Amino acid sequence: MILVIDVGNTNMVLGLYHDNMLEHRWRVRTSRQRTADEYGLLIAQLFAEAGVCKDCIEGAIIACVVPPVLQILTNMTRRRFDVTPFVVNHKMKTGVKILLNNPREVGADRIVNAVAAFKHTQKATIVVDFGTATTFDVLDSEGSYLGGVISPGVGISAEALFLKASKLHRVEITKPERVIGRDTESSMRSGLVFGYLGLVEGVISRILDEFGAPMHVIATGGLGGLFHQLSELIHEYDADLTLKGLHILYKKNNP
Repeated sequence: MILVIDVGNTNMVLGLYHDNMLEHRWRVRTSRQRTADEYGLLIAQLFAEAGVCKDCIEGAIIACVVPPVLQILTNMTRRRFDVTPFVVNHKMKTGVKILLNNPREVGADRIVNAVAAFKHTQKATIVVDFGTATTFDVLDSEGSYLGGVISPGVGISAEALFLKASKLHRVEITKPERVIGRDTESSMRSGLVFGYLGLVEGVISRILDEFGAPMHVIATGGLGGLFHQLSELIHEYDADLTLKGLHILYKKNNP
């Protein structure tokens, strides 16, 4: 089995691939305070509950946007599974040409998403990843990574509203019944969801105008499914896009 780990600022997603199939998937909180041993115990517990033997792990790959956690997880995989993981960066074999002024600046998760998206679409594509930040990544019809957009995630936007407006309390970010709220809670939910939808569709529309040709739009990330339901500009939602990209990169780089 191949262990794939996508480390975000808020959560990390772990998956296990066997014979090119994603057989297990877990989402846990990213913590800079956990040690390698603590992460090892957590993963051992997840494996035990799923009936997975640690000796079945033959390889691993990590995409991480939290540098302090990367070394911790690298040490964990070496100790717990006796494998040295691949670490995603701009230098590894990706099959995607990164056309940025400084390719090393592109986040590991964005590289992985680009790889998975282009293998799936084989056409000009926009990937919208709804994470702590919402990122828009743009690929041309040759699979070259042209760049993108980074904006505050909807969770960050909501948290800022709660912290700065003393009379407003936290609300769940779910699909509102209507745009015009009938009370404070429904008004806040409508503002957060439809307001953010306006941002997402506005950015996509401007990318399409600038690119000047049709593009396929894929959403991923925690709230990607919600915005896929609400927007005709987002063609599909793939919750496992990043894990798929990690598995593709593992196979490309495994000697």
